[in-house]
Amino acid sequence: MIPLRPSLLRRPREALLCSQCLFGPRSVRPEANRGFLSSSKRRTGTADDQSPSVFHKSYFSANRFYDGSNIKGGLLSSLASSNAKSKSTTSSAPSGPNVSQVNSSATASSAAIATEATPEELPHRRRKRLKDESNATGKPEPSLPLDASAQLSNFSSTLPITSIRRKLAAYLALTKPRLSFLIVLTTTSAYGMYPISSLLTLDPAMTPLPTLSTSTLTFIYLTVGTFLSCCSANTLNMMFEPKYDALMSRTRNRPIVRGLVSHRGALLFAIGTAVTGLSLLYIGTNPTTTALSATNIFLYAFVYTPLKRIHVINTWVGAVVGGIPPLMGWVAAAGQTATIGHDTWRDMLFSEQSIGGWLLGAILFAWQFPHFNALSHLIRDEYKAAGYRMLCWVNPARNARVALRYSILMFPISIGLWWVNVVGSGFLVGSTFANGWLVREAYRFYQHQGANGTARGLFWASIWQLPILLVGGLVTKKGLWDGVWRNLFGQSEEDDDEYLYYEDE
Repeated sequence: MIPLRPSLLRRPREALLCSQCLFGPRSVRPEANRGFLSSSKRRTGTADDQSPSVFHKSYFSANRFYDGSNIKGGLLSSLASSNAKSKSTTSSAPSGPNVSQVNSSATASSAAIATEATPEELPHRRRKRLKDESNATGKPEPSLPLDASAQLSNFSSTLPITSIRRKLAAYLALTKPRLSFLIVLTTTSAYGMYPISSLLTLDPAMTPLPTLSTSTLTFIYLTVGTFLSCCSANTLNMMFEPKYDALMSRTRNRPIVRGLVSHRGALLFAIGTAVTGLSLLYIGTNPTTTALSATNIFLYAFVYTPLKRIHVINTWVGAVVGGIPPLMGWVAAAGQTATIGHDTWRDMLFSEQSIGGWLLGAILFAWQFPHFNALSHLIRDEYKAAGYRMLCWVNPARNARVALRYSILMFPISIGLWWVNVVGSGFLVGSTFANGWLVREAYRFYQHQGANGTARGLFWASIWQLPILLVGGLVTKKGLWDGVWRNLFGQSEEDDDEYLYYEDE
């Protein structure tokens, strides 16, 4: 028996609490030791055994691939094995009240000792062990972690049906938050990389450019409008294929599949977010940006989604959808400096100043292939079972070649951004390292056809390579540091003479 504090040593034997009472199952825990959560459940009339816990063990797991419950050497498995051994020992021993009390104490002590003696496996060691086991046995690698939509759906299902948080979590799951955030990031990065006017770098007071408040307001309109448009496109995508999503582990937890959101509710949500998002873009940016966003909703929901079950060209259509948001950000920034008569959609999209926007869109277009081809390779059997025509199972060799081809294409596109004076020379250094890492992983993916962990390596390389390029482009933006340089070392006389010469003209 384990006393709670020294003062209890003088109390009767019944006043002592053993570890089994403190840490054992809820079914054997004394009523007096139940916490606030269990008492609240009794007030609501919900039984402890039937209501799922909001704090699920996988939420706190360092590695979401496994929670340790079924892994050899895991914490929960060690507890189960120790309990099983103690139960077998108990069954063979003589029965009696005193004996059963001793056995229960021994069971609790052995469980506590097993918990302390068996440390939980570290995440990186678990990944390495699973990778070695898959290589040795030839079994497929473990699937990727649950995406944000699946996690939100799981969280929503644990809440009461009448809870507002349940509805909010379910509708937020419809938006695919991580994908929407990535699209907003690419849009706003292109907006920030639009070149600074040379006149603005010399004397902002003498230029007709918008003030900082106007630019900030446009940025907010662009960000919110783009996010809501993404929400609409993703919701429509989930509406059109729930029965196919139910066949895949990656998508079976989506809110419509699980019945957390009705089709009618999802349709109203998609229409509302589309109307609101496009309206904000029209009011805060320009009609060309709004038209690009509306085109993206149409391509993703009504072309890409049904095409996934028809032809492998759907991946190229999806890459076009991914390349449009950077062009939206570029056009939104260009609209602020456009003059009357030079603000048409042709001027925004097909003038000399629009080359930078097309190059940024090309980066996102090319990035889709190493990213998605590696991701789809990990769940190729599920894509095949669900009837999705993907290169990962239709033509695995071509799937690897395409990923390598577009990874190499990142080099000339990055150089093109420097060539057209969008970014400075420092971007060439950072992009070379990031693109080189991506090409290396893509070549290993091509060489081993996705085996030996190369698919997962390429997937994570693509996850990090894109932010490096975008953030690197913002940091090394052409003309960004000119004002700092002049404030530190003064403005050269040649620049002053050149500026006066243009004014005389």
